[in-house]
This record gives sequence, C-alpha cells and structure tokens, in this order.
Amino acid sequence: MRGLDELDVKGRRVLVRADLNVPLDGETITDDGRIRASVPTIRNLVDRGAMVIVCAHLGRPKGSPNPKFSLAPVAKRLAELLGEPVDFATDVVGDSAQATMAGLRDGQVALLENLRFEPGEESKDDAERALFAGKLAALADLYVGDGFGAVHRKHASVYNVPRLLPHAAGGLVLAEVEVLKKLTEDPARPYVVVLGGAKVSDKLGVIANLLTKVDRLLIGGGMAYTFLKAQGHEVGNSLLQEEKLGEVRGFLDEAAARGVDLVLPVDVLAADGFAPDAAFEVVDATAIPADKEGLDIGPRTRELFASKLADARTVFWNGPMGVFEFDAFAGGTRAVAEALIASDAFTVVGGGDSAAAVRRLGLPEDGFSHISTGGGASLEYLEGKTLPGLAALEDDHVES
Repeated sequence: MRGLDELDVKGRRVLVRADLNVPLDGETITDDGRIRASVPTIRNLVDRGAMVIVCAHLGRPKGSPNPKFSLAPVAKRLAELLGEPVDFATDVVGDSAQATMAGLRDGQVALLENLRFEPGEESKDDAERALFAGKLAALADLYVGDGFGAVHRKHASVYNVPRLLPHAAGGLVLAEVEVLKKLTEDPARPYVVVLGGAKVSDKLGVIANLLTKVDRLLIGGGMAYTFLKAQGHEVGNSLLQEEKLGEVRGFLDEAAARGVDLVLPVDVLAADGFAPDAAFEVVDATAIPADKEGLDIGPRTRELFASKLADARTVFWNGPMGVFEFDAFAGGTRAVAEALIASDAFTVVGGGDSAAAVRRLGLPEDGFSHISTGGGASLEYLEGKTLPGLAALEDDHVES
C-alpha cells in the first residue's frame, strides 16, 4: 500500500476519506476519539500545501438528508483540533460542495456533509454506486483513504473512488494494518484474546478463525450467556441467542481439541432488570436465577480474567464485559482494561464499544499499545476476510 508521503500534494485537491462517525447527544459530541485520530493525516496534508476535502459518514440516515446526522458539529470540533478554519459544505456533491471546493486555497480544509445522505454511497447497485463515486472523485485530484473504521464496507467513498484517482493510505490506516499484522503474523505468545459485547453472532467468524491461532480465549459480556447455555446452565433473562447454541457447542469442542484455554465467567452480577439502578446480586455463573439477567462479570471472574492476562505477550480485546454505560455494571470492563494496562504485553483495544469504554471510564489511552478506530473492520481482518477498502488502496491501477 502506497503511503501518504508518496503523493505529491502541493497545490492539489486531496479527497480524504476519514472516519468521523462519533457519538452525538443532540449537537454535542460525547467522544471525539475518531476525530482526534484523523487529525495527523489532515495536518500532514495541510502542512504540505494541499487543498484538503474531507468526507465521512455519521450514523445511518439511510440515503437522505437528516439534520440529526449532520456533520456540522464535527466540522466545528475538527477546526478546534486543527487550530485551522474548516469550511463546511451543506451537501456532498451539490452546489454547496462545488462552491466550497472552488473557494479552497493551498493549506486549507473543507468538510463535506454526511456521505450517507446520498443513496449512491451505500448502494448495492454497482452502477448507482459508481455514478455517485464519479461525482465525488470529480471534486479532487488525489485520494487518501484514512477511514479505517469503514474499510470493511464496499461503499462508494471507500471502494469505488480510489479506483478513479491516484491514491494512497493515510497514516491511520497504515498504523492499523501494521498492528493487525502483529496480531495475525507470528504474534508473541502467550496470545490471549478477550471478546465481549452483546451478541455472539457478531463474532462467530472471528472466533472460528482465532481458535486456530490463540492460546487463550476469554469470553465475557452478553455473548457469554450463550456459551453458558451451551454448557447446559440456566441463564435466566440474560441475553441469549438460542439459534447459535449448536455453533457455540462446536467452538467449545474445537477449543478442547486444540488445547485452547477457553475461559467463561464463573460468577456474574444478576440484576432484577435492565436499568442503571437495578437491584442485583453476585451469583455463580452456573446458577443464574430464572427471573434475573446477568449484566456484568462478577468479582471472581474479574480476578480469573486478570490472572489469565498476567503472563500474556500479545492481547486483543474487543467488546465490554458488561453494561459499562451503567456505573453499577462497569466494574468488569474496568477490571479487564486495568489488567491490560498493568500487562507488559502488546495490547490492542479493538475499537467500537471497547474504545468508548476506555474513554468513558477515564482510563489512560496511552496505557495500551494501540486503540483501534474500527471495531468491525478489525474483527473482519482477524477473521481473515478481504476488506474492500484495503484492497482498493493496495491496487495502484486507476481507471481511465
């Protein structure tokens, strides 16, 4: 993959596909981690005299403008972080985008409105997607792919546009790929993966692939209850995907056959309901009352997981251990994060809710070797899939 510094950008219009998909409370950004991660690439281009046109998506507006998903608050925050004005186009490829682009000078930055306001961005129809990509590519001379959180999507701005312009990978994408290669190509051992989050179905592929690579697999969060049920235990009202029980039993058998230490919770916080102030008790993971639901791993599990991480040389963590958004049920996620911080291992936080939890819990981001900006992209890479956005960046061919 060609890097950013291999492009001659001075005096040229550079379209940067960034990942600025941040959580909003109204117009207030509640976690600006992805914007901060995008700044170095944009700053590099500004300092080298490029006219920088940033494009990104936010949320799921489903192909039409929706003020709830406007990137206007992101433009304001990006300008603050850059210490430079950021012109904001109120559309993607329309009159405002054209006028904003025409007004740019060397070393200036503009942000286009939400890509997903255009139906062609996510279209499954190749022709419709290509038509929109052509309009987007016409705004620029060069393309830089820096939105790692979107590279697993075959979207116009990620997959089609780099086929139309001379292109390179931004610093963020190159850094993410370098980290993921460390996890997949001869990782230092013991290699431990910690998986959590709500649904086991989101991680079936990555579990199947990781069972051939890891020494230990620690399972927490909502997905753990499907594993416990697969072992024949009562899980009460806890999250459960009954249709996946057969596959999960297969994972348990394969882990045993391969000698992989697959570790499940031994105790949980069983609550009366799903609420921040719900009454709860600590119970054995094998004896969850039928009228309660597990919302976090318990104290013995926190100690067990920490002990399984203590001698690790490589750790990948994706998914919280409980409902970390509720203070009463954030302790398990905090315990895993603190075990990683205390470790001497190469530690990777796999984006998404795990990265959000680190910031929400006030933990030092520099306590980890790397915090990814792309949860889904990281998982698909570890699953062994070809990511369309990376494939497009790796291909130097430009369509005429």
